[in-house]
Amino acid sequence: MCRHLAYVGPPIPLGRLLVDPEYGLVRQSYAPRRQRYGTVNADGFGVGWYAEGDPVPARYRRGAPIWGDESFADLARVVRSEAFLAAVRDATLAGADGEAAAAPFTDGPWLFSHQGAVRDWPHAAAGPAAELPPEALLELSARSDSAFVWALVLHRLRSGDDLGSALAEAVREMATAAPGSRLNLLVTDGGRIAATAWGDSLWYLADPGGGRTVVASEPYDDDQRWTEVPDRTLLTATRSRIALTPLKEISR
Repeated sequence: MCRHLAYVGPPIPLGRLLVDPEYGLVRQSYAPRRQRYGTVNADGFGVGWYAEGDPVPARYRRGAPIWGDESFADLARVVRSEAFLAAVRDATLAGADGEAAAAPFTDGPWLFSHQGAVRDWPHAAAGPAAELPPEALLELSARSDSAFVWALVLHRLRSGDDLGSALAEAVREMATAAPGSRLNLLVTDGGRIAATAWGDSLWYLADPGGGRTVVASEPYDDDQRWTEVPDRTLLTATRSRIALTPLKEISR
């Protein structure tokens, strides 16, 4: 459930990766090729991007399907950025919150998305929730598992963890509390990307010569350079470097 993508590299229009490719994120919202759970991602969408000279990203989010938003294609055609993160949503549980529950979530320089589901939500989150400061729970933007996982990651980022450590520790905490959860997480600060493969598909396309990296739930085209990330793996990336680190095995 859900599909997401992050890019760092030379400035390009958002639509170059999200709209124009044959299997771009817009098509993945209604006809994903490699989605293991769910078939349609129609519960909202969002994109966050960085403007030149501004470390705090802008966002455009909606609680409706991306294919029904007549403004998005125009926005994606003209907005250019050297880093962005976008997602289409298939909600774990039907309910309220709408746009507020759509990724990317953000705070300061960070953009975040969760692809997957926390098993036995919300009951299984009681243990990890008790370890968070009260204000972290009061700041939740939505009553969804993804917003809660973001709170876990954000708490670690604010405490000084780097992107990869913050994701890895959040995955370990939730996988211990709720075995069988699918926890593909994605975060960027505009210069770096970190992602986890934990229960669903994750791919990357590296072009060191062109100084760009794309990390995505699934390829948006048939370029042979796309590489699948093994399950239970942490990916960290810049424009010119990809590193894969196995995550400690936890009971499934």
